[in-house]
Amino acid sequence: MKPLPTLDDAERWRLLLGEAGAASLGPGGAGAPMDRALAWLYGRDDPQPGDGPEARDTLDRHGGSEASQLSVPEWINQIHELFPKETIERLERDAIERYGIDEVVTNLEVLERATPNPALLQAVLRTKHLMNPQVLAMARQLVAKVVRELIEKLAKEVRRAFNGRRQPQRLSLTGAAAQFAARETLRRNLRHYDVQRGRLVIERPLFHVNTQRVLEPWQVLLLVDQSGSMLGSVIHAAVTAACLWGLPGIKTHLIAFDTEVVDLTDNVTDPVEVLMGVQLGGGTFIGKAVGYAAERIEVPRRAIMVVISDFFEGMAEHVLVDHVRALVGQGTQVLGLAALDERADPIYDRALAARLVEAGAHVGAMTPGQLAAWLAEKLK
Repeated sequence: MKPLPTLDDAERWRLLLGEAGAASLGPGGAGAPMDRALAWLYGRDDPQPGDGPEARDTLDRHGGSEASQLSVPEWINQIHELFPKETIERLERDAIERYGIDEVVTNLEVLERATPNPALLQAVLRTKHLMNPQVLAMARQLVAKVVRELIEKLAKEVRRAFNGRRQPQRLSLTGAAAQFAARETLRRNLRHYDVQRGRLVIERPLFHVNTQRVLEPWQVLLLVDQSGSMLGSVIHAAVTAACLWGLPGIKTHLIAFDTEVVDLTDNVTDPVEVLMGVQLGGGTFIGKAVGYAAERIEVPRRAIMVVISDFFEGMAEHVLVDHVRALVGQGTQVLGLAALDERADPIYDRALAARLVEAGAHVGAMTPGQLAAWLAEKLK
């Protein structure tokens, strides 16, 4: 899991005092995002004269800073990036029980009116454990809509990466009528043109060679860190696995992990079920997950392991490094992805990533489409 912001003593006091400490302690430094998130919620205890109902959804503290116009989904996503698990649970409980901010987790009508988008999807997945059955059913429909849109977008990129194309430069003297290369045949037989009779004599008809890729059996193992900071990667990994499933010659595995390992391969064809079953949070034992996946490799030289994580390892790092070195030594290709969302923002432990590169792994940041293209190149 990505490290939480580190605060010095002054920033801690500034966070505790809120706007009351702004004059003497400054604007907040590294703790400013935390202060805004807390103010969005607890600033409601002290409404200012003339504040209307909209003040419930804005920053109510004063002292020179502008109001933060956060939506409920944005606030939920923000606190999951800024605070430890125990604090997040307290904030969510206070939001619902103390302030009645239930737009996402309890208000069915609001959820029905919501426009499906990736930010709302993340908020739903982070708060699904707070939903009653009726709201949860509606949330599942919203998740399905967003996932369907993501699949439609990525599927085109996957097909473009994996589908072979007819290559005009590869021609044959034999072939079916559907493969007849008319333009190339005319061009190469022009020297046989009979000027007196005004006819072109075709001595050597040419045909396109069918170059559709036929893949030998390969295994692609997607390992996804499901700690709280990696939710975007979990979403896109589930969608990517669904798109890879069913491609000729590819056996896809999907494995989620924190301190435990969960094999989701049986649900790869249903990314909605995968996402609704993900339990975010906890530590990160990458080495344990890689060891589990290594045991499922059938033909080492025809296997690719993709580890999607921020590489902040929670167990002894040498376990992961040793596993990667052994995998590379047996011919398995190992790819470490620091991010797998649409922005591919690479926030990860660069020191550990460097050790994995030394062990033979490839490490980088790719969007789902770029991952599909990389896999297609390796599977040729």
